[in-house]
Amino acid sequence: MTGAPPRFLLDTGEDARRTPVRLVVVQDERRPAVDETGEPVVMTMPHLLVRELIALLVFSLALVLLAIFVDAPLEEIANPLKTPNPAKAPWYFLGLQELLHYYPPIVSGVLMPAAVIVALVIIPYFNVNLERRPLSEARRGRLLVPLWASVAAVSALLLLTASHPLWPVLVPLWLVAAAMTLPDVWPRPTGVLGWLGRRSLAFWIFTWFLLATTALTVIGVLFRGPGWAFTLPWRDGIY
Repeated sequence: MTGAPPRFLLDTGEDARRTPVRLVVVQDERRPAVDETGEPVVMTMPHLLVRELIALLVFSLALVLLAIFVDAPLEEIANPLKTPNPAKAPWYFLGLQELLHYYPPIVSGVLMPAAVIVALVIIPYFNVNLERRPLSEARRGRLLVPLWASVAAVSALLLLTASHPLWPVLVPLWLVAAAMTLPDVWPRPTGVLGWLGRRSLAFWIFTWFLLATTALTVIGVLFRGPGWAFTLPWRDGIY
């Protein structure tokens, strides 16, 4: 082999896709170019992790202050001869206990939670979540019929199979479906409607799950009295 060996120069830049450069050195706060996703994009470290650390410290401090200044609502010493009515689980299990009011234990305690967990594991692997495309993008108005047909089918299933109307799940389902519909029926959605129209399917599914879980938990904590009958806490002194 004759001649001088090739010399490679290290160049700095911000465009990781430029050719023939194969190495890019990112300095300081500069960020490499990435494909546009339509949403704000930041680096995981330090931007995301610092915000998560701040949120963790704020919520930890709030819990510590709450524990110092607010007494826990403890009852008398447990008596095996006197069973409280109603016997409530800890608040984080009262959503499942509220479901027992509508379905048998095998359905409320095993099948439904397992189905929700499996769904939350599978949903992120759909392309709609990986790409994070707006649900109505390039399909404006085409989803209204299948959307409301699905909502009607789920509503009929819940109403026909439950021993009581499952409003804590149905009402959030209808609210989410209405919020998904508004950007499609509005001529030129802007502001809040425009923001709703840019949300992905995974966002709406998780929003419905969060609303339904919160509703079930709040009803179980505050609005269930003796015999698991519906009551008002300020009237019957539940808390």
